Amino acid sequence: MANRHSLSSNTHRTEAFRQGLRELGYVEGKNIVIEWRGADGNRDRQRALAAELVRLKVDVIVASSGGDTRAAKEATATIPIVMASADDPVKGGFVASLARPGGNITGLSTLSPETSGKRLELLKEIVPKLSRVAVFGTSSSPGNAQALKEIELAATALGVTLQYLDVLTGKDIEPAFRAAVKGRTDAVLEIISGSLRGAYLKQIAELSVKSRLPVMHERPGHVEAGGLMSYGVNLADLDRRAAIYVDKILKGAKPADLPVEQPKKFEFISISKRRNRSD
Repeated sequence: MANRHSLSSNTHRTEAFRQGLRELGYVEGKNIVIEWRGADGNRDRQRALAAELVRLKVDVIVASSGGDTRAAKEATATIPIVMASADDPVKGGFVASLARPGGNITGLSTLSPETSGKRLELLKEIVPKLSRVAVFGTSSSPGNAQALKEIELAATALGVTLQYLDVLTGKDIEPAFRAAVKGRTDAVLEIISGSLRGAYLKQIAELSVKSRLPVMHERPGHVEAGGLMSYGVNLADLDRRAAIYVDKILKGAKPADLPVEQPKKFEFISISKRRNRSD
């Protein structure tokens, strides 16, 4: 079996996965062997590592992100693949449906559009005079359109005006901040794609300070990199639950017959408030 987490930046996630295995009776090096690999979001490296794992003839590939899942899918149609987190597995082309995946891929989805509206509500609580918000999104990312719909519904209820700015590559980040400042926005709501988010954590945090714009993020990694706050899916919980899929597959279950599950736990983290709330 192999797990493809980014080992350098996601230690808490790999530990959550290990914990899940331990709870199921697995002991690394005794009754299970794990070939750890980390691509750090690099697409070419993701493909190379996926091909390497296929050559090793592992029993299961656990993919820590949508990018890892895509690389694994391109590398094999026979080895079972467990998604630890994927924004929208159906729109992403990984599974036929959440209830009946239908192929060699199953696992967990981070798809929970309603959290986008919740992020705007939390932002309003923290910035009471909030009236204009810039939304940094990635139109090509699965789940972006649905998340934007939820944000628009919340904005209408809260009396907030939105300015949508499309961030397709890293080159779009700084211009997006400039446009937000020019648009006289009070804050930024970030829903950009996972690969961009991971690659530009520090730049986004620095531009937030430089622009004097508070940013509500989706992942706690931004807060760790100097960002102000985040609210979203508890990824460590998904990694722990990924171990359950591995256990079932190793015991004979087929990915095609294992429904894709959605998030159950969410967390709010704010450096300024010194708060960490999970629910």
